[in-house]
Amino acid sequence: MKVATHTLGCKLNFAETSHLQRRFIEAGFNIVSYKESADLYVINTCTVTSVAEKKCRNAIRQALTQNPSATIAVIGCFAQNDARQIAAIPGVNIILGNDTKHQLLEVVQKYWDKQGMKGEGVQEPCIITPEPRSFVPCYSGDDRTRTFFKIQDGCDYYCSYCAIPMARGRSRSATVAETVAVAREIAATGTREVVLTGVNTGTFGKYNGETFIELLRELDKIEDIARFRISSIEPNLITEEIVDFVASSRAFLPHFHIPLQSGSDKVLKMMHRRYDTALYSRRVEYIKKAMPDACIAADVITGFNGEDNHEFESSKQFIASLPISYLHVFPYSDRPNTAALHMDEKVPVKVRKSRGAELHILSDAMRHAFVQSQMNTNHMVLWEHTCHGNVGGKPMMQGWTENYIRLQRPYEEALAGVVTPFEISESTIVENFACDD
Repeated sequence: MKVATHTLGCKLNFAETSHLQRRFIEAGFNIVSYKESADLYVINTCTVTSVAEKKCRNAIRQALTQNPSATIAVIGCFAQNDARQIAAIPGVNIILGNDTKHQLLEVVQKYWDKQGMKGEGVQEPCIITPEPRSFVPCYSGDDRTRTFFKIQDGCDYYCSYCAIPMARGRSRSATVAETVAVAREIAATGTREVVLTGVNTGTFGKYNGETFIELLRELDKIEDIARFRISSIEPNLITEEIVDFVASSRAFLPHFHIPLQSGSDKVLKMMHRRYDTALYSRRVEYIKKAMPDACIAADVITGFNGEDNHEFESSKQFIASLPISYLHVFPYSDRPNTAALHMDEKVPVKVRKSRGAELHILSDAMRHAFVQSQMNTNHMVLWEHTCHGNVGGKPMMQGWTENYIRLQRPYEEALAGVVTPFEISESTIVENFACDD
């Protein structure tokens, strides 16, 4: 029997989808492309923005086009927060929230035993969406050189714009020892780089009496893994101790993703963020002092309630004043059951998008400046197995530097999965490379 999966949203979702795929393969199923006819289509959803929810509906329609008789399972954050809305979409058979999506294999098998693969006689979808409480460590498996490793789930912060705490529950994780055991399992696959992911990664161990820095120290001892990256960490949680550790560690790389959301203290307060611009600036400056070549990314939301023209310009100037390497920009989107829904000073959607476009231009300029600052210097690059097109008739391979610049060189099979020194130059840079951290 054939299973096709489609993943929306964050790298956490991609890690979880890979975990589900491995379970189905172990049970004798075949994983096929989402563009092919399958017996089961699985859509792992996101609820960060309304756009992500529209993509879920499109994925459902695409699946039914491929096979109108297929079983459709919608799982994850959108399913958790609005199962009834999904249940109203024709063709959906199974809806699982974040606490039950890891039981998808068993739920599908029971569903087919009861209803048959075509779901004859089904009046309503099978819906299981209890409050998320469990934790299942997962890692992605599509790339032989790099994997995304889920070390934490949930969030206790309840920022006024964010629906994720409702979708994923409170912060939770495994113990340091349990997490290291899974990391060693990853190492046994030959993976060379591991990206640590979570909803609020820096709160790892909060309810186990352990800390994130304790985990980093233990992971650094796994010599079979050449490189670790921290995918995202809140500015109030990235301590000087963590920065100093990364700067001197064996395997952790000088690459940080630190959500900012706004460069306006007024807006940050309305967002219920746990820092101000002064703290954020200190964190960035401390990182660059410890690691001058470090790459620093920032998330920014445009058009949040109360962001008038003055606040936006102030925010933009603050961002431009920092040695940030690039931005992830998101126009604000109203989410159900969040405090922001009831706030005044709404910004028109058209203005949100136009401000987002401005910040995209700023991000491009910052990334260009960062890359230019690294020009004609040698960096350690992990080369990937995949062939990426041709230059001058020669097949090319690509890889990431330790500080997250994408480079290319003529393909050599012996270099795939190997970390080597390589010079950054105009000819070796991959133009307009996409940052997917």
